[in-house]
Amino acid sequence: MSPTEEDFELELRSLPGVLNVGISHRASGDVDSVKLVIHGQDCAAIKTIASQIASLYYPDATVSVEDASQALTGRIAETSRVALVRADFNADDGICEVQLSYGGRTGLGRAGSGQLFGGAEATLTALRDLGFDVPFYLLAAVSVATVRGWPVIVTLRSPTSDRDMLGIAQSERDLVSASMATLDALNRFLANSKSQE
Repeated sequence: MSPTEEDFELELRSLPGVLNVGISHRASGDVDSVKLVIHGQDCAAIKTIASQIASLYYPDATVSVEDASQALTGRIAETSRVALVRADFNADDGICEVQLSYGGRTGLGRAGSGQLFGGAEATLTALRDLGFDVPFYLLAAVSVATVRGWPVIVTLRSPTSDRDMLGIAQSERDLVSASMATLDALNRFLANSKSQE
């Protein structure tokens, strides 16, 4: 994925209510179509905004929007996905604890450094506890505003490359946002990784 396509996907993921973004390509490698899965928003309004964004990056790409609440469970559920079970912060010792599940197994990660950075670090630790070889380190975890409930952007980098992976997520708690944004950044990596059965 090119840096331009990463920026494009990041803009789409930052739209209100967007749960997932799927991008398909032509044989030439150009973006052919974009599909957004949303929740709690007007599909027509989000499609209009997403189409405007797409016209700036890929004018020939088609945009479709699907409401998650109207979709069949079987169509949305993926066979094996890492799921966030819980994310807790202990104010006494400043430790974040994140629990993930994958294929019937659970992984636990703990880290300090506050709810944003600590939440992302704990998520990476939990992924490794699940058996994933995660060849990335946490570069940054920032909230786009100083008030709670705003999106969190997590940036990961490979030690062997200076190409960054970005993830964005929004929830009521910074810790949960940081954990979900970390999983978002690793989504393509996790999809191609082999799990330990």
